[in-house]
Amino acid sequence: MTESTRDAGARAWIDRHRVAAFVAIAYSFTWVIQGGLAYSGMEASWTHSILIGFGGFGPPAGAAVVVWASGGSLRTWVSQMFKWRIGAKWWAVAILLPFAVLALVVVLFVLAGGPVDFSSMESPFIYLFAIAWGTVWGGGQEDLGWRGFMLPVLQERYSALAASLLVGVTWAGWHLPLFLNATTTHGGWPLSQQLLWMVSILAGSVLWTWMYNSTGGSVLAVAVFHAGINAMGIYHPADPDALVPNGVPDPWLNLLAELTGAVPLVLIALLLVVVYGPQRLANREPPGRESAGLPPEG
Repeated sequence: MTESTRDAGARAWIDRHRVAAFVAIAYSFTWVIQGGLAYSGMEASWTHSILIGFGGFGPPAGAAVVVWASGGSLRTWVSQMFKWRIGAKWWAVAILLPFAVLALVVVLFVLAGGPVDFSSMESPFIYLFAIAWGTVWGGGQEDLGWRGFMLPVLQERYSALAASLLVGVTWAGWHLPLFLNATTTHGGWPLSQQLLWMVSILAGSVLWTWMYNSTGGSVLAVAVFHAGINAMGIYHPADPDALVPNGVPDPWLNLLAELTGAVPLVLIALLLVVVYGPQRLANREPPGRESAGLPPEG
């Protein structure tokens, strides 16, 4: 068998198994890099953070390979990351809704007896950096794969809600190397906190689908929204001295912070399902594989 024949065979297999190939490549790319970091024992640093972010490019790498192997348009797929003409309403939602989520989180945390220290909150200017960093390197880069590829492909066979949950489960499992790395935020979490985080991921996947479908396939809006939700952790006024007394995390308070962080996302996700319906999660037809630059299945 010649090399060209093997290449043609590999491309044909990828074209026939687009979602499976995407997931395999996304996981392999990320797990090799982030798993290697966990194994290396590298201390937390800017270099470490940048490498973690680079590992987050597994989903777009997987999507790019599948679009190419399927004979699709990489330009069409990537253009979703530059789709900014979505109307002022949706930009307001993408930028401001995270603050509403934060307000709900704080109210629930305080009502549950969580200690707060508003004097420890970061400057508002940090938010601008967090949004920019989060959109291109700190989480938003994933969305060109999860939402810009996997979601529209699945939505051609399943409802928007079912597709969201399938993406959410895959997305959650993809984060496994972060739980194995003691230097990451996820690394020191007990199992109960990890499970609550997974609930947040599933609820967040519904919100991200709503944003993607409602904007006609703007991965840029989803990435900004994703970055905004992530940035809210910076502004949570929980008293750091109470959460981590003497450098040792308080298990109950950290679990409470995770629980009160998950509840608003779940409630909003349920509200979106009721208001928009599980089939589309939007007031318009959801984007299909053509948004991802894919031709009809081979």
